[in-house]
Amino acid sequence: MQENLDNKELQKPHNHNECRLHALKAAEKICLNKGVRLTDIRKRVLELVCTSHKAIGAYELLDLFKEEDPKAKPVTIYRALDFLMEVGLVHKIESLNAFIGCLQADKQHKTAILVCDNCKNAYELEAGAVYDALFILSQQAQFTPKNLTLELHGLCSECR
Repeated sequence: MQENLDNKELQKPHNHNECRLHALKAAEKICLNKGVRLTDIRKRVLELVCTSHKAIGAYELLDLFKEEDPKAKPVTIYRALDFLMEVGLVHKIESLNAFIGCLQADKQHKTAILVCDNCKNAYELEAGAVYDALFILSQQAQFTPKNLTLELHGLCSECR
């Protein structure tokens, strides 16, 4: 599994199935450690999110989920996504109102998400130093941040 993606790693083709399998293993371990249930629905939604590095919206997930369960409702997907975000298995890309699987869910980390505006692939980078700097600056401004999401939009190496 990729811990940090640099330009060289972004250019390498990889077996995405390994990403999906790593995410599922991490999910089982994290849920066990937190004493929460990884239900079949939550697991399947995570699998669907992790089928590629493309950001995927809730209704796209619903359409895929309905192939197996035609009676599925939006609330099914939203509840699963809320759970997956809460335990750190999925990141929401606010600017796209879409989701990606977390590549580092089994580690404490602070992430910046790189979003390709052309192909919609999204990659996460370890950005602890950036977070630390922003929190210091916010404290100097007497501001107490509660949440920080870093998204950078541009073109990936494939689309450049």
